[in-house]
Amino acid sequence: MSDVHINIVSKFYPAIERAGQHLAISDLKLTLKSNEFICLLGPSGCGKTTLLNIVAGLDNDYEGEIFAGLKSVLPKIGYIFQNPRLLPWRTVRENIDLVLGAQSSTAVVDSLLEVMQLTHFQHVYPERLSLGMSRRVAIIRAFAVDPDILLMDEPFVSLDAPTARQVRELLLTLWSERPHTVLFVTHDLREAIVLADRLIFLSAAPMSFISEIKVPIARAERHNESAIEAFRWQLLNDYPLIKTLL
Repeated sequence: MSDVHINIVSKFYPAIERAGQHLAISDLKLTLKSNEFICLLGPSGCGKTTLLNIVAGLDNDYEGEIFAGLKSVLPKIGYIFQNPRLLPWRTVRENIDLVLGAQSSTAVVDSLLEVMQLTHFQHVYPERLSLGMSRRVAIIRAFAVDPDILLMDEPFVSLDAPTARQVRELLLTLWSERPHTVLFVTHDLREAIVLADRLIFLSAAPMSFISEIKVPIARAERHNESAIEAFRWQLLNDYPLIKTLL
């Protein structure tokens, strides 16, 4: 897939407490390289979810452009929300097949279920799933459409630490087998280091680009908690501003 270019000149919301408009995003330019895993970090309320919604095409009320390769090409999107958003009257398998329609591939879905350790739960309804399992179903559903960009909005929030670690590891296993360009929102610097090729730090509203940092730890070493923690402390010491953004 071609690189994806994001250029948001401005995004306004109606002001709540006074007349006029609230500037949410200002002059934000990002380039997402093919199959790159990018984590976005910034203070609560800065507009990260708004950015994802714009990239997803759910919010078109902004000035700017988003395109992949030629400007006439819109990227195909997979979106994983904070809430898994599974239809309760459909089984796990049916929730996945729903996004595929006539293009559903039994072999592809079988493979995704196996990687995410949900094969034995494919005919179960969502009410019988734990939150961690529901999040895994949401991940499968997003990967199943083979998107150009996979958007993930704090998908592991509210999970306990062991469950979040398990789902992160399964996500990375799936991503390594089926590479996609990922734009991942998190407030957890440690999580971002484990996952990302590149960290992008964003300012408070009006949100704009502050800096980017490549993660130098090899993928094979991301399970090494000492290496992750050492790099986290290095970032916090070298860039004190980061503490105000999380």
